[in-house]
Amino acid sequence: MAQPSSRDGLIDYAKRQLGYPVLEINVADEQFSDLLDDSVQIYQERHYDGIMRMYLKYKITQDDIDRGQARGSGKSAGITTTTGTSTVGLTTTFDFEENQNYLQMPPSVIGVNQIFKIRSDTVYDGLFNIRYQLFLNDLYQFGSVNMLQYSMVQTYLEDLSFLLNPDMRYRFNIRQDRLYIDADFGVLTVGDYFIIDCFRILDPNDFTRVYNDPFLKRYFTALCKKQWGQNLIKFQGVQLPGGVQLNGRQIYDDGVAELAEIRAKMSSDYEMPPLDMIG
Repeated sequence: MAQPSSRDGLIDYAKRQLGYPVLEINVADEQFSDLLDDSVQIYQERHYDGIMRMYLKYKITQDDIDRGQARGSGKSAGITTTTGTSTVGLTTTFDFEENQNYLQMPPSVIGVNQIFKIRSDTVYDGLFNIRYQLFLNDLYQFGSVNMLQYSMVQTYLEDLSFLLNPDMRYRFNIRQDRLYIDADFGVLTVGDYFIIDCFRILDPNDFTRVYNDPFLKRYFTALCKKQWGQNLIKFQGVQLPGGVQLNGRQIYDDGVAELAEIRAKMSSDYEMPPLDMIG
């Protein structure tokens, strides 16, 4: 059908787009499966409809605190440098270690935006904090409140909060599935939570409408055309019964050209724009 909702449905759709059953598509089933996996990966990592923003909650354990506070107990970073000269023959070896201050992230998470603060704020801490006093003394009579002054005070308090309790520093790489948290693990409490603002990929097995995405259908079909031509290139000029000649090079070039066009359109229309870094 023209609206595939499964892997097999999308593969059948691509075959029909390439000419099946009128033509024999010289691509193996294993190749179709690999090409579909590649197409889904590109869709999930580069297309804005292939991901969703979500908030993960992680409960802190004593093992996390002990592991984050450990010094010199991490695994070797695998960096060993040996230097020497022909005259002196000195050899110096540097052995580095890394702390294990990370959380193991699910493979479906491909990006982390923020880790929300989990410890109390010195500016807003306690019942009789500054914000409480502002509401208690000023906001009971809205008509007499100077909104400009109130806004300036709130901005100043936010600056104090940022300086006294800055945002948590972290590092994340999609190929590691590890979220390194560069914080003082000594202030953490067992049972508290990390709230992680992140992006998660859409699994086509759970959300089958992914297989009907126009970009994915077109990109996968172009990949199949390229693979079809690549399989036939070595048979260039072979005469078939009826006078037909194989032209794998032309099929391959057409597939490459279509992929280049789709990728250019993806960069301009479907990708999330890069954020400017200011300051």
